[in-house]
Amino acid sequence: MKKISVSILASKNVVRDIKRIDLSKADYIHVDVADGKFVKNKFQPFKIFNKLVGETHKRLDVHLMEKKPKKNINKYAMLNTEYITIHVEIEKLEKYIAMIKEYGIKVGLAINPNTDESMLEPYLNDIDLILVMGVYPGLGGQTFLEDTDKKVLKIKNMIVKSKRDIKITVDGGVNDETAKRLDFADILVSGSYVLGAEDIDERIETLRKNADKLKTTKRTERREMKEANEEKKLKRAKPKEDIEKTIEVKKVRKTTRTTKNESKK
Repeated sequence: MKKISVSILASKNVVRDIKRIDLSKADYIHVDVADGKFVKNKFQPFKIFNKLVGETHKRLDVHLMEKKPKKNINKYAMLNTEYITIHVEIEKLEKYIAMIKEYGIKVGLAINPNTDESMLEPYLNDIDLILVMGVYPGLGGQTFLEDTDKKVLKIKNMIVKSKRDIKITVDGGVNDETAKRLDFADILVSGSYVLGAEDIDERIETLRKNADKLKTTKRTERREMKEANEEKKLKRAKPKEDIEKTIEVKKVRKTTRTTKNESKK
C-alpha cells in the first residue's frame, strides 16, 4: 500500500494544516524548505515546527530545496524527522549525505524534471529514497508533468539493478487522477489536492486506492491472459487428439478389411 505524505507548501494556514495532517490518516507531514536561490521563492517553516514540538506526532518528510542545506540539515535533524531529502543538482553532495547519515536519519535525493536520471547512480549505495519531482520545484499547485511516470519507471529499473532497498517518492501535481499513473512509486506527496478538502482523510484514502488500482488491474490482466492462453492450448490440443483418434479408427477399419479379405481367400 502506498504511503501518503501531505505537503504544507500551498497552505494558507500552516499551523492549522499541520495539526489537521497530524490527526489524519497521512503517513508523513511533508516539509518543503526553499532558500530563494535554488528555487525562486523562499519558505522557511522551521520555527513553526519547532514551536509545535510535543503537540504533533507524525514523522516529518523534509525536502530541502537549497543550494547550501547544511544549516537546515542540522535544524531538522533535531525534530521528529524520518527523511531529509536534498537535491542531486547541488554541489558537495557527498558532504551533505554524510551529515544526514551522522544523525541516523534516512537520506533522500530529489531530482528535477529536466535532470537526467544517470546523475543518481553514483549515490545509490548511500541513499534510502529518491524523490521525483512531478513539477518544477518551488511552487505549490502546479500541473503534473506528463513524462513523470516514465521517469519513475526508469529510476525503478535503476534501483532494481542496484539491488538496493530505495523508496521512490513523487512530489508535485499529485491528485486522484495522476495517482493512477504512479504504481511504481512508494510514497506520494500531495498538498493542494488533500488540504483543499474538508475531509482530508477521504482524499488520502482516494490517493492510496487510485495509486494501487493500476497494480490490481495489471494483476487481473495477467491472470486473464494466462487463462486465455491455457484455453488456446486446450483448443489446439483437442484437434490433435481428434486426429489421433481418427487415425486409430482408420487403422482398425483397415485391419478388419484385411482380415475379411484373407478369410475369403
